[in-house]
Amino acid sequence: MVSNPVHGLPFLPGTSFKDLTKTAFHRSQTLGYRNGYAVVRRPTVGIGGNRLQVNQLSQADLDELANSIPILTYGQPRQAPPAAFIPAHVAFDKKVFLESQGIELNPPEKMALDPYTELRKQPLRKYVTPKDFDQLKQFLTFDKQVLRFYAIWDDTDSMFGECRTYIIHYYLMDDTVEIREVHERNDGRDPFPLLMNRQRMPKVLVENAKNFPRCVLEISDKEVLEWYTAKDFIVGKPLTILGRTFFIYDCDPFTRQYYQEKFGVSDLPRIDMSKKEPPPMKQELPPYNGFGLIEDSAQNCFALIPKAPQKDVIKMLMNENKVLRYLATLESPIPEDKDRQFVLSYFLATDMISIFEPPVRNSGIIGGKYLGKTKVIKPDSSVENPVYYGPSDFFIGAVIDVFGHRFVILDTDDYVLKYMESNAAQYSPEALLSIQNRIQKQEAPAPELDGQRVEEEPGVQDMEALIDTIQKQLKDRPCSDNIREAFQIYDKEASGYVDRETFFKICGSFQLPVDDSLIKELIRMCSHGEDKIDYYNFVRAFSS
Repeated sequence: MVSNPVHGLPFLPGTSFKDLTKTAFHRSQTLGYRNGYAVVRRPTVGIGGNRLQVNQLSQADLDELANSIPILTYGQPRQAPPAAFIPAHVAFDKKVFLESQGIELNPPEKMALDPYTELRKQPLRKYVTPKDFDQLKQFLTFDKQVLRFYAIWDDTDSMFGECRTYIIHYYLMDDTVEIREVHERNDGRDPFPLLMNRQRMPKVLVENAKNFPRCVLEISDKEVLEWYTAKDFIVGKPLTILGRTFFIYDCDPFTRQYYQEKFGVSDLPRIDMSKKEPPPMKQELPPYNGFGLIEDSAQNCFALIPKAPQKDVIKMLMNENKVLRYLATLESPIPEDKDRQFVLSYFLATDMISIFEPPVRNSGIIGGKYLGKTKVIKPDSSVENPVYYGPSDFFIGAVIDVFGHRFVILDTDDYVLKYMESNAAQYSPEALLSIQNRIQKQEAPAPELDGQRVEEEPGVQDMEALIDTIQKQLKDRPCSDNIREAFQIYDKEASGYVDRETFFKICGSFQLPVDDSLIKELIRMCSHGEDKIDYYNFVRAFSS
């Protein structure tokens, strides 16, 4: 007989206690095999080795057995053997409803419907193809036949917009549209081939499908009332696709033939969409500020990194170290400026002018460089079209306006006379006449007044006489042009003066007799100050 367990607290939540030190929770084995047969084992302990309350003698039973008197005659009656132990997984194998355990169930109910299962139960959809349209026939008839249109997308109205060229392909086999980009060389864009992949394009959507998320979901016939077809692509008319308005301006010959055979359109136009060059914009230069040359200043308006203006290299090589020198005076109402004399040097290689004022003792004016080498604009020219002074503008009696200062040319050197003789075509008759008068005046005898010869200033007369004497005395003298060019190389400012050290160095290179008494006197007369020597008059002594 199975004894009842020891009564205790009810087995309810919150009234049970667990041994927190317990670590073993295994169950005893109830099945085994012996000699090939399954043997049932009665569990002796519960889970984790705890004492089983079932099939165990309680304390009351143990006390009763201890106090019982054995019956001598028949002895204690034998108890019936306990029933064989059957595990639960064997006893309830293949058993599904619960009345044997005393559990009452509700009456059977209908199972909830599965949408997928119900969809599978529906009859298959039947497709009926109209007689006037056969999709397979369209595929087989128009396979590999594509209409090609040339279009542009003009987006110049928006910021940084431009006018771009595209090719639109319409596939007749399935009425799909593809838009390809046309790339030009060095257009600054990645060579991405497609603007829009091949797909059917809706023309009219239903009212509720205007906000359909076409960017993430594929549009179907339920959202579209009308699709784009071949008749919607007409040359000369705009076409809006995906929010962009394309203007079709041309198509290929196959497309023209198809439209003529299918729709009877034979006069598809060809619209000229070539880019017309805009009229050239007139570049207005800012007013000249007076610094540097106009050409150099204008280069800052033509490029971000200005370049030096182009030079006439051949002219520079042919006229290297060729300088035209003129003696001039300053036309000024100031009395102190009337006696001032200047040397104007014109450089044939660069068309530049420099002005040097010889120093005069006790004049109160510091001589030296008056104007550095630069081009001088004529007063009647504009900044846009500057006209510079040239060699033909310099002659005896001419007035040269140099940045508001007027210089009157009084005399020239011998090299200027030779240059004017060899280039007489570029000079005016007035200039040639002034040179003739100067030569005649130089060759004419001194004028006489009342039978007496009018003498020139002592200094000028002595120098001219000394130069004439040296020319007669020196027979084998070097060429004066070579000597002048040697002095001009060291005279960077074209002033007509060099320092004494350079002067004697050049004289030594040409083996000039500087120890001669006449040459010494000429050097003394050409000296200005302690360090400068006028080589202009000195070289005249060696001219023929």
